[in-house]
Amino acid sequence: MRVRGWLSGAWPTRRSRALDIFIAVNLAIADGVFLWFADQKFWLPPPVVSICSVVLGLALIVRRAHPVALAVFSLVFGTITGAGVFAALVILYSLAAYTASRRTVLTVAVIGYAAGLIFPSPTAGTENFLAQAIFGIAFIAVPVLLGLYMGARKQLIASLQERTARLEREQHLLAERARGEERTRIAREMHDVVANRISVMVVHAGALKAIAVRDPATAAETATVIGDMGRQALEELRHVIGVLRQGEEALPQEAVTLAHVRELVGQSGAAGLRVDLSIRGEERPMPPAVGRTVYRLVQESLTNVHKHAGSADTRVDLGLLPEAIEVEIANDPPTAGPEHRLPSGGNGLVGLRERVTALGGSFHAGPREGGYAVRARLPLPAS
Repeated sequence: MRVRGWLSGAWPTRRSRALDIFIAVNLAIADGVFLWFADQKFWLPPPVVSICSVVLGLALIVRRAHPVALAVFSLVFGTITGAGVFAALVILYSLAAYTASRRTVLTVAVIGYAAGLIFPSPTAGTENFLAQAIFGIAFIAVPVLLGLYMGARKQLIASLQERTARLEREQHLLAERARGEERTRIAREMHDVVANRISVMVVHAGALKAIAVRDPATAAETATVIGDMGRQALEELRHVIGVLRQGEEALPQEAVTLAHVRELVGQSGAAGLRVDLSIRGEERPMPPAVGRTVYRLVQESLTNVHKHAGSADTRVDLGLLPEAIEVEIANDPPTAGPEHRLPSGGNGLVGLRERVTALGGSFHAGPREGGYAVRARLPLPAS
């Protein structure tokens, strides 16, 4: 269990584990054989130094997990016994490559260099002190510098991989958010195009059933209105589908005028709703986005009156100000419930609030003197 704890997390992959075992075994054999026949400068006999070299070489198995401990062990054990030559190079490289603190790397390297000058290596010959000093610098500096370079390179690669993974996560979240917003937009458009038109068509159909026998002429007019509204709903539905397929910029959108609002109010009046339209201010073309929002405000509000207030008296007031357009749709308390209960998804007012807010306007909807009122103020862009 202790060995397993010492080696836990030593290798990131099986390939690295196999590589470390291969290096440890081969360097243990190489150092053992080399120092068996080397001109020994220490007091230990060659067989003992060779065995110690094998031990030091096999210790390379933990070079990734414990580089500092392995370097200190090599410094003490190798200096005392004279073991390890090739293994020392790999240990110095591992110290620099896998140690986070560069100060620790430099401290251990300097101590090892000083120990090498005080205690000559087992392969040292009759060189003078200056030659030994230069050789010691080269022996330590080359693997340490190479290890520092490889360690910095690995950290850079890990940082780039982490950044890439983070960007992928952010892109995924942005894509999910965009899909959610697109679903919301599609639902809003489909509600505006289909739900409102069909709701009024249902009211007309109910009225047609009631008057079909006693007033055939009015029934025929109502049927014509239903047909016209159905065709309009299909046209708007085709337009929405075209926008979804080709993009909103690909299709021209007809500018909404006050004539369209008057037509919309007239359709509700033809369906039996007592509705009055008043327009204050100078009539002039509205910006496309503002005009469409005004149209949807009136359309959704009148549809809600059909659904929830029956034939309650309703007023549509448009204030055409120089800097904004004010819209108010209010109905009196209903005298009776609607003849035909229509389903409601509860998203109409939410969609209106989103439209108005997107244009920088203000929106309010709530009960008023027993009835209900929807108010909005849409700022006009500066000319």
